Amino acid sequence: SVAYATEQILLNLIRVIGVAAFSLVIGVSAPVIVVLFFVTLSYLEVVKVYTKAGGAYVVARENFGPKVAQIAAVSLLIDYTLTVAVSVAAGVAALTSVFAGLTRYTVWIAIGFVVLIAFGNLRGIREAGRTFAVPTYFFVVNMVILIVVGIVKDALGQLHPLSLDQPNHVMIGRPGGGLLLGASLFIVMKAFAAGGSALTGTEAISNGVSVFRQPEARNARQTLVIMAVILGSLVMGVAYLASIVHPVPRNSGTPTVVAQIAKYVYGNGVVGHAFYIALQGGTMLILVLAANTSFTGFPFLASFAADDSYLPRQLTRRGHRLVFSTGIIVLTVVSVAILLVTRARVDSLIPLYAIGVFTGFTIAGAGMVKYHLTHREPQWQRRAVINGTASVLSFIVDIIIAVTKFTEGAWVVIVLLPVGVLILLRLHRQYVDEDKQLEQDASIACEAPVLRKHVVLVFIDRMDLATARAIQYARTLSPDDLRAVHFAVDPIEAAELEADWSRLGLSRLPLDIIDCPDRRLARCSLELAAQTTGDGTTELTILLP
Repeated sequence: SVAYATEQILLNLIRVIGVAAFSLVIGVSAPVIVVLFFVTLSYLEVVKVYTKAGGAYVVARENFGPKVAQIAAVSLLIDYTLTVAVSVAAGVAALTSVFAGLTRYTVWIAIGFVVLIAFGNLRGIREAGRTFAVPTYFFVVNMVILIVVGIVKDALGQLHPLSLDQPNHVMIGRPGGGLLLGASLFIVMKAFAAGGSALTGTEAISNGVSVFRQPEARNARQTLVIMAVILGSLVMGVAYLASIVHPVPRNSGTPTVVAQIAKYVYGNGVVGHAFYIALQGGTMLILVLAANTSFTGFPFLASFAADDSYLPRQLTRRGHRLVFSTGIIVLTVVSVAILLVTRARVDSLIPLYAIGVFTGFTIAGAGMVKYHLTHREPQWQRRAVINGTASVLSFIVDIIIAVTKFTEGAWVVIVLLPVGVLILLRLHRQYVDEDKQLEQDASIACEAPVLRKHVVLVFIDRMDLATARAIQYARTLSPDDLRAVHFAVDPIEAAELEADWSRLGLSRLPLDIIDCPDRRLARCSLELAAQTTGDGTTELTILLP
């Protein structure tokens, strides 16, 4: 998110106050870092208590019950999905900043990256960790070099503001007076909300604690601290350089703000161009691979909810590489659909972004406050204050995002959240009802006397090897009555089946043709079963070849 957070802040400011936006960008970025600080402290407490998996879902479930936990589940599932779309779209923007001719293929390149990441994760989490580590370090090193070189050149007086009159630039407003230089509080809050996208992904470590080597909790906490320090430093570094260089966001999204800063800081020499290409390559890789955060977190979270019967239970199953294959595939399909709808434009995706994750931050912090009040472990008051502060700040950010981004697309997420929660609750009720029905009178049924008559019906569609083997197996059940049944959806096919039946010498086995003109095969099957067992003395077995 370092690669696009500052650009999103500038987009909201430049359109209103023009060049004055560069004087406010650091002031708007600073509160984002403050929120990051408290959210990080909050999740350090989460990981310390929930040492196997402690995301907002688990915290809410353990402290508020499963129903409240579904709010966290839906919000984080939405956020994980959008993280894939935003990260990949921004990664492609970094690529097209260097190779402008690829801009028209943006959507298909983004989809290709998503499929590639999905394949890597289906190969297994441990392989994915090794694969994605090198680009991560490469990006961080390149960003540090850019910021250090930029600060040194600025100290030497070698950096000056670029002209605002750039090709294809966004609309540029006029600066005003006052503390906010002509911007209303609403506009500043809108820019802050866009910058809040920098925090997305922070919670993923707590969702995947079990992925870490032993001791998992300590390693996860160390990783969380390192990640937060790197994130905060790089965001402020980019904001500082932006305030000096004055990069103007483009309508096409490319070249990006980071690309413009790097191009100017490094200059046009051979060495400078090499550093520029390295940075853009690293930026593209880290943004594309940032989607891996979701490909790790989404399947784990979905499996937790499915384990509690709030999502389809297929999401709990691991593939042959011991990863949650179904969750990975679902995330891939939905992310590709979002990229197609938004044409892989970051500025179209950001308004949908961050509401989900800040809702998760809020619930996780509140759940930990409840935990501290209940268990009262050593230093619980201090720990409760940390989690409570993070929860309140996250809730405030959530409100700011919902209000300032409502008309730009945030309403979609605001509508999806309650609808998604209702769907999960309805699915859970269905699972509970089915479990009750399956368990009802089970012990009595086990001890019930064997019924007097056993009828075996073989449902057939056509005469082939599968049907023949089913009939042969049916005979091994020693039925009192064995019949083949065909539901006649098409009279011509039914007549052909009867002819084949006689031609193959199967007339000794009765073939019942049952008309089913409305094609409601399930209803016809149930009616036939009810008729067959209606006397109360018949056991019925149905075979489906």
